[in-house]
Amino acid sequence: MVEVSFIFRLLFSAFLGGIIGINREKYDKPAGLRTHALVSLASTLFMILSIYPFKGVAYVDVTRLGAAAIMGMGFLGAGAIWQEHKRIEGLTTAASIWCAVSVGIAVGVGYYLAAIATTGIIFILLNLKSLDKMISKKGEDGEST
Repeated sequence: MVEVSFIFRLLFSAFLGGIIGINREKYDKPAGLRTHALVSLASTLFMILSIYPFKGVAYVDVTRLGAAAIMGMGFLGAGAIWQEHKRIEGLTTAASIWCAVSVGIAVGVGYYLAAIATTGIIFILLNLKSLDKMISKKGEDGEST
């Protein structure tokens, strides 16, 4: 029965990661729905593998694989950042990849409500692009357009 809960966690994590990736896909970013779903899925599996095989074993640090996932995905996120015409691009995509890791870890340890809430907050924040543009334009000339 425990393995069925693992399958649920993996599917649920991929679903939540996909929700995060929908926004990146909408803005035609290099890391979209599939990338975010895979990142979240992998993070969940890392947490499952770090906790459950060692239940009842004394002196095991179950946080190591989760920490390694966070660091490893940092490299993936760094690959999404580049400089173009004296502007840094890809920071939001890199941050969303990192956030997908956190959602996957939350699902992996069974904190479903926290994962759902975090996904919702991430999705809202990613969709504030129009507000961000309005603020940027207002700051350029001092007036709202």
